[in-house]
Amino acid sequence: MNILFSCVGRRVELIQCFRNAAIELHTDLIIHGTDADATAPAMYFCDKKHIVPKISSPHYIQALLNICREEHICVLIPTIDTDLLLLAERRKEFESIGTKVLVSEPDKIRICRDKRLTGIFFEKCGLSAPSTTDDIRRYNGGFPAFIKPKDGSSSINAYKVENQADLEMYSSQVPSYIIQPFIDGTEYTVDIFCDFDGNPIYITPRERIQTRAGEVLKTRISLDKSIIEEMKAFLHLYKPCGALTVQLIKDACSSKNVYIEINPRFGGGAPLSMKAGANSAKALLELCYGKTLNYIPNAAADESVFCRFDQSIQIK
Repeated sequence: MNILFSCVGRRVELIQCFRNAAIELHTDLIIHGTDADATAPAMYFCDKKHIVPKISSPHYIQALLNICREEHICVLIPTIDTDLLLLAERRKEFESIGTKVLVSEPDKIRICRDKRLTGIFFEKCGLSAPSTTDDIRRYNGGFPAFIKPKDGSSSINAYKVENQADLEMYSSQVPSYIIQPFIDGTEYTVDIFCDFDGNPIYITPRERIQTRAGEVLKTRISLDKSIIEEMKAFLHLYKPCGALTVQLIKDACSSKNVYIEINPRFGGGAPLSMKAGANSAKALLELCYGKTLNYIPNAAADESVFCRFDQSIQIK
């Protein structure tokens, strides 16, 4: 089986999880990776590496199509937010050459890329979300507040502000911003994996103990029943294809789960849920082989704690 990760960057741990899953399944897996940067470290953990144009290039999709056709790619797995909508809109072209793209429908991607739409969708699912405005003149949610780009990621240009003066300053610096009341509480990420029709296989909440640039450094598996049940209600309407992560904050005062973000792909910390027992890498390979999988409750070992660290690789 040939699988392709686009924009692999630093996703070494994710690639290793798929490698281990193939060993467990006794299957011959060839892992391909693409990046615009030949020094992307994860490229050197792939069996075959392919340099492609940047996502902004008009030749990007054609380069991916050429790789998928020539290498007989079974499934293409995007790893960053910025190519999700493009791949979703061009998915049929990949399917016509026999490549499944692990991406949800374009309208679902748009919900995730615009955090105003994200909040509206959470409320449609009966879940709590912070009130959101994109106009500083209409903000009346009090302080502290939080300002960030409506389509941002990795905590870039995201700021906690303590007063009106700071809010005015950041509103002139953050492009296409949204403003929300700051929620004090415990942060969680929920790693979710569904089959190609949006039926859940794994739902794994994790407490975010420590983060850096939006990515988790220390985490604890926390199989909170309220979060899991709320995610079932969310998935009933969202129906994703494959992997996604949902972020929330459990309010310190009310203990209410307040949902803030959806990332319709494997999140940076997704390998930790896989290592804890919710092995979505293995599940994806099984789906590619035509196996039918049902929902597996509490697959990850509750209260497992993971700490992540940096490593280096010499490439020349």
